[in-house]
Amino acid sequence: MSRKLKAGIIGSGFIGSAHIEAIRRLEFVEVAALAQDTQEKADRKAEQLGVPLAYGDYNELLANPDIDVVHNCTPNYLHYDINKAIIAAGKHVLSEKPLATSSMQTAELVKLARERGIIHGVNFNYRQYPMMKQLSEMVKKGEFGDIRLVHGSYLQDWLLYDTDYNWRLDSQAGGRSRAMADIGSHWCDSIQYVTGKRIAAVFADLWTVLPVRKKPVSGSGETFGDGADNHQLYEEVPIDTEDYGSVLLRFEDGSKGVFTVSQVSAGRKNALSFELNGTRKSAAWKQEEPAGLWIGHRDRSNEMMLADPALFLEEARSSIHHPGGHHEGWPDSLKNMMLHFYSYIRDGKDPERDPCGFATFADGHLSMCITDAILKSHERQQWAAVEL
Repeated sequence: MSRKLKAGIIGSGFIGSAHIEAIRRLEFVEVAALAQDTQEKADRKAEQLGVPLAYGDYNELLANPDIDVVHNCTPNYLHYDINKAIIAAGKHVLSEKPLATSSMQTAELVKLARERGIIHGVNFNYRQYPMMKQLSEMVKKGEFGDIRLVHGSYLQDWLLYDTDYNWRLDSQAGGRSRAMADIGSHWCDSIQYVTGKRIAAVFADLWTVLPVRKKPVSGSGETFGDGADNHQLYEEVPIDTEDYGSVLLRFEDGSKGVFTVSQVSAGRKNALSFELNGTRKSAAWKQEEPAGLWIGHRDRSNEMMLADPALFLEEARSSIHHPGGHHEGWPDSLKNMMLHFYSYIRDGKDPERDPCGFATFADGHLSMCITDAILKSHERQQWAAVEL
């Protein structure tokens, strides 16, 4: 394809703006349009972000024949309908997670995208860190032996106070699960990616730490806000989604694991971390310190591997773009996501036939099936199988 691919963005809040920034780091893609829920909002955002075309109705964006790819960066409850409309319009689609709010919906989206030959992706960007690719290749080569145990957590504090409020707290907008669907899904995807093993069953314990919160009378609150009162007027609203959860895991090969998520852990901003314990050695990684990989040994000193293309396995070098010591972080993981996704489109590849370097709708469906199993397990207080 000689011309630049043209992208349209539906929803341009925090994550939509991050998508736009990442796309612009690719030389062969142009951000051509954005859509918001009103024309006034769309015009304001387009001017702010330097996007040529603005639509107050996403269907108008989908009707533009020049748009090749559409990014769905809207609140969770809109994902299913908009993803379905994007597919019907014949556009390639990159959706924020969750792909939809039920596994029945995600299964349908997988089917529809495959039938239409649409290249489809879900933004599980944590697997796109250079060190994650390096670790996955080390696991494939057997450097750690058989992975027996997996454990870790994903902790945040942006909902610590009862005055913290955001649309994600409303189950009608965000879905039946919050902390698990929002950040637990990233942890599970990352673990399955680096180990190459699917989560087969779960035993979950969830907790709504703050069952009543203060919602601002005007506005809905900002994601990752500072929780400051600012003398606002509030109304008390009941909360029916979890702030915290811990989950025991069984993988398909019989190995075990456990993880915890929380959005009410003071001081933890975006602390995704995990450890793999193999029959030969262990590995541990922290998202907030992404350039380092701790490697643990039984019979000699432990190691700290730093991200450096000169030290990476050949299969992982394409995921790192700067020399050692020039750390790549969260925006770079998003750029890697866009690079792998758009390269697939540019090169005319098929994710159903050609191996790809990004999460597809099938991964999004698996993620929702895991969330469904977690909710079922918590409700019944017993093990629940992940049913695809």
